[in-house]
Amino acid sequence: MSSNLARTQAIHTISQRSPMDLGKTDPLSKIWGCDVFNLARMEETLSKNAFKAMKKTFQTGEPLNPATADVVAAAMKEWAMSKGAKFFSHIFYPMTNATAEKHDGFIISSPEGNAITDFSGSLLIKGEPDGSSFPNGSLRMTNAARGYTAWDPTSPAYIMHTANGATLMIPCVFLSWTGEALDKKIPLLRSNAAMNTAAQRVLKLMGETDVATLNSSCGAEQEYFLIDEAFATARPDILLAGRTLFGAPPAKGQQFDDHYFGAIPERVQVFMQDLEDKLYRLGIPAKTHHNEVAPGQFEIAPYFESANVAADHQQLLMTLMKITAKSHGFLCMLHEKPFAGVNGSGKHVNWSVGNATQGNLLDPGNTPEENLHFLAFCGAVIRGVHQFGPLLRAVIASASNDHRLGANEAPPAILSVYLGSQLEQVFQDIKDGKLLKTKQGGQMDLGLSQILKFDRDPGDRNRTSPFAFTGNRFEFRAVGSSQSVSGPLIAMNTMLADSLNWIADKLEAELKGGKDAATATLAVLKVVMEQHGNAVFGGDGYSSDWHKAAVEERGLKNLPTSADALPELLSPEVAGLFERTGVLSPVELHSRFEVYAEQYVNSIDVEAKLMINMATTMIYPAAVTYLSELSATAGSLQELGITLDNAVAKSIAAEANALMAAVGKLSEASAKHDFTSVQDHMRFLADTVRELMNEVRAHADTLETLISDEMWPLPKYSEMLFIK
Repeated sequence: MSSNLARTQAIHTISQRSPMDLGKTDPLSKIWGCDVFNLARMEETLSKNAFKAMKKTFQTGEPLNPATADVVAAAMKEWAMSKGAKFFSHIFYPMTNATAEKHDGFIISSPEGNAITDFSGSLLIKGEPDGSSFPNGSLRMTNAARGYTAWDPTSPAYIMHTANGATLMIPCVFLSWTGEALDKKIPLLRSNAAMNTAAQRVLKLMGETDVATLNSSCGAEQEYFLIDEAFATARPDILLAGRTLFGAPPAKGQQFDDHYFGAIPERVQVFMQDLEDKLYRLGIPAKTHHNEVAPGQFEIAPYFESANVAADHQQLLMTLMKITAKSHGFLCMLHEKPFAGVNGSGKHVNWSVGNATQGNLLDPGNTPEENLHFLAFCGAVIRGVHQFGPLLRAVIASASNDHRLGANEAPPAILSVYLGSQLEQVFQDIKDGKLLKTKQGGQMDLGLSQILKFDRDPGDRNRTSPFAFTGNRFEFRAVGSSQSVSGPLIAMNTMLADSLNWIADKLEAELKGGKDAATATLAVLKVVMEQHGNAVFGGDGYSSDWHKAAVEERGLKNLPTSADALPELLSPEVAGLFERTGVLSPVELHSRFEVYAEQYVNSIDVEAKLMINMATTMIYPAAVTYLSELSATAGSLQELGITLDNAVAKSIAAEANALMAAVGKLSEASAKHDFTSVQDHMRFLADTVRELMNEVRAHADTLETLISDEMWPLPKYSEMLFIK
């Protein structure tokens, strides 16, 4: 009797699918930002004074007065209702990498029994969701759990359309009654303010008199997998853990390198078009999409935006990806390693800083050796990574991201800076006290008359670097695909602010000694490279030689698991960084450690319990049933005088017994809870439970290769990754 009915039905369902008919789509010029209450919309609907105030707030963070908020609220309500909205929601970002929203109606009733609409400035400015169930890291007790949402006017409101109608979404911060940040937006805004203050100080010391407000920018390349939802519903591990806990590698994976940048499957292409139309309506500048390395894996990348808006858009992007995928019969998987043996998914965060007067301060121009602004800011980044590399590792730590960091697909867990050969030489020259003219990349000439010559970049890229300079920005490549970009942005902005303040202190001393701004800047950068140049590395980040040299010779930390990395949030160095920049108080920082540690523990606990259940109730019964069939068949043939080799049956029996023995050990380990601290608990999960899970999986995956295909209960990798 077959036990793979779910698999068979899934494959049949998928074979009947065809790409969704999107009909005629509107041009970009018509749909771009049409569902966003942006500055253009405000100019149309607000009074001159209200618009002027909002524009100043949006561009510089200038505070608004309550009277302006009333005017904005009235205009926002009328605009939203014209779009069909009956509800509004304060949308915020708790410490879960997810989004949260509470919907309220515009409706109120009059004494006469009529229904009227109302949306005042006070409702726009403040909300009060029941925050008792959001992770808070001991910032509050359940009986004192009041939380507030507060409007962030620097991130535009928008209309979210769903099958149930339209809702006005208002990006907000989330804080406790006592004023602590309970979200990722408050520290992001604080970090940007700290960076702006420090950057203004440095630029003015370097002789600039006209310095506009500085902002950090972000463009995040989002990788993801698509599988048909019919397969997902037959895999409890995908539904509950977001990844496959079992699965033997298919004969063909990614070894032919034929999926990367290949022709996009038709169903996927239609999904991408539908998604991007939704993104354009919301003012999210999706710019690039393509096949990624692994089969079934894809990428979407937006154009860069200010960090705060980009972080909000990134959360919205992940939400829309899942919703749109479902409408096309797909499941969008954002787990960092959903399939063993093929590349996992990251979210490369491209980060830079700049303003309206000095431009992008991480753009070296054609002569970087002469661009003192760039050299100062790049030097600050080098110092920041060297001083706070463990913090950068901690903010991308998660149980899921541990599966990919350091493998031949993602940067290692040792934080270093890649500059490229040209810039590395510039900073080496500064260290040596002999700044020379840099070499250009020259022209690319293929010797083919029909191919136009073009300028070659002065340096190559390094795909093994976790923190790489890529022309006019740094790319933090170790961020996980399911993670919020806010955590990495907070860390980068804050370490930059600290380093710029350090540079400013040194510059002041040099200038008081009588040096001019250029000489003083180069003198300070020489100290930077002497003290922090060990963070600069341009070689193979995957090599064992680098791992050894980084730790033993350069003094860099190797933090391979979240159990190693998360305790770095408790270090005096990290606590001091956040306190002196005003980004996180000690209690707010400690709360984040507690929340992230709890998420790590819970993630592995859920996976272990799920693995035990699936092995016991699905995989072991399939093995026993198949053995029973083999035994019955062998007995019948024996009566006919036919003897079969029973090696396969013996292998299945041995693996089934070994599977259940491993399950027993995993069950015993999972039941252990007598830990002296959460650090000890994480260490036990990383070192013991994860290894036992690998043991259970090894036996189960072997059984998949031995048991008859019609008896195997779970959709296989070859089906999920290749059938679209």
